Amino acid sequence: MTRAGAAGDTNSLDTDVVAVGESMVTFLPSRPGRLADVPSFERGIGGAESNVACALAAAGHRTRWVSRVGVDGFGDHLVETIGQYGVDTSAVGRDPHRPTGIYFRTADDRGTDAHEVVYYRAGSAASAMSPATMPYDALWSGRVLHLSGITAALSADCLALVRDLCGRRPGRRSLVSFDVNHRPGLWRDRDGAEILLDLARGADLVFVGEDEAAAAWDVTGGPAAVRAALPEPAVLVVKQGARGATVFAADHATGCDTITFVPALSVDVVAPVGAGDAFAAGFLSATLRGLPAERRLRHGHLMAAAALTVPGDLATPPSRGHADTLAALDPADWETLRLRPGWTAADPTRATAVADEEVRTS
Repeated sequence: MTRAGAAGDTNSLDTDVVAVGESMVTFLPSRPGRLADVPSFERGIGGAESNVACALAAAGHRTRWVSRVGVDGFGDHLVETIGQYGVDTSAVGRDPHRPTGIYFRTADDRGTDAHEVVYYRAGSAASAMSPATMPYDALWSGRVLHLSGITAALSADCLALVRDLCGRRPGRRSLVSFDVNHRPGLWRDRDGAEILLDLARGADLVFVGEDEAAAAWDVTGGPAAVRAALPEPAVLVVKQGARGATVFAADHATGCDTITFVPALSVDVVAPVGAGDAFAAGFLSATLRGLPAERRLRHGHLMAAAALTVPGDLATPPSRGHADTLAALDPADWETLRLRPGWTAADPTRATAVADEEVRTS
């Protein structure tokens, strides 16, 4: 196992995005209601980082998910299912002493008091991820290394791993992407919010919600205030919920930021889960393709819309041609675009016609 993977020949990179973090088997209720009242559940998978890897693979990128699972049926299911999306799972470790994590959730919106989530992840195989147990050659094998604050909250070993990967060092060959993903319930350390801020400062590209910044760091005053608190990343994406998202991109020649805002789309929401991970995947996809900031944000919104119009965390993204057509709409048409369930299944050969059909006033 090689720890020193931060420097080397970038031409040797064989993957677009490496995503690192815990994925769990998810049990989804067969009907709305309290967990105590739901008679049966359907099995799925869930994990912020693996969600990003799956969405990117479905969009045609080479992705790798690196994690640890138990030597159990749930671990088999995770590895097989994520692999079926086209994600390379060859670097996933199997732990004979710790189980694969699972969780149950209700069908209600996460933003309501009725929403319940019960995790069985303490002592999981993934919680034993550390600099000593992870294959660094695989971690640094991509153009982008994608991490989230969820992993840092799982254990002291996981925090040590994320700190090491976010550490700024000369010759770091992968662009480090970090989604803050502030989950107060996971943090036993009272300093969790400050830890997340410190980790974000070491990344090259950071995703954070305006609401997260307010809750975790008491930063209010809009995206500019978030940028003031996080000046270090070359690219900072501030998600503003239903209003849209703003990206700050540092111009090293001038020492100033280029600031771009793109409004969110109108979407007929089926389930409000997975949108944040999907947005990150869309933004990263456009980044890998070298698209300008506005298109990166638009592809993020489109990928999020795909997730919002299906019941689970993962959705089939639109074809690249379809997404490119919608992302190229003029501002007036973009702002009147409304996406409904099934929109991603449109015939890609009819991309222009589909765009015209979907541009409707609310």
